[in-house]
Amino acid sequence: MISSIRGEVLSVGLDHAVIEVGGVGFAVRATPATLGTLRRGTEAHLYTTLVVREDALTLFGFADAESRELFGLLQTVSGIGPRLAMAALAVLEPEKLCRALADGDITALTQVPGIGRKGAERLIIELRDKVPALTGSRPAAAEDATVGSAVRDDVVAALVGLGFSTKQAERAVDKVSGDVPDDTSRVLRAALATLGKK
Repeated sequence: MISSIRGEVLSVGLDHAVIEVGGVGFAVRATPATLGTLRRGTEAHLYTTLVVREDALTLFGFADAESRELFGLLQTVSGIGPRLAMAALAVLEPEKLCRALADGDITALTQVPGIGRKGAERLIIELRDKVPALTGSRPAAAEDATVGSAVRDDVVAALVGLGFSTKQAERAVDKVSGDVPDDTSRVLRAALATLGKK
């Protein structure tokens, strides 16, 4: 497995770049955002995944390890192959993609060519609970929250134990984040108050 590549950028195309390593030019497929950071003649470092098929060996490159992990995670869903996974990362930045999966945002996911409503629903069902683990135990939507991840996880677990869905619990905690001290009991009370207003 080729997990990363570092070398001189020989050329940059619409969907790939050629990076020379030890005298060998590797064609690396990447998203437009990643390709936009590469300049011919400069050194590049990309995290990579080698996809092996009967008729081809394709190297996919990413600007960061999180994007590479997300690329692999997307392909665990039936019907999602490397090309569709790359399309998802090209249309939605990793942070937005994680947020869409965690929040069940079908509208955002169907912006990706090749993903319809049923495909988006399948992605949400299968990956919603896996995205928080990928993004450091909380969804991207909570990255700017002031509630600590440990407190957040405890409160979400408590709310789920009370019968609320994980999605409802996470949204309630995110809503009160910043308004109350980073204390489990206070965050729980504030989140319950928010849920009680609905």
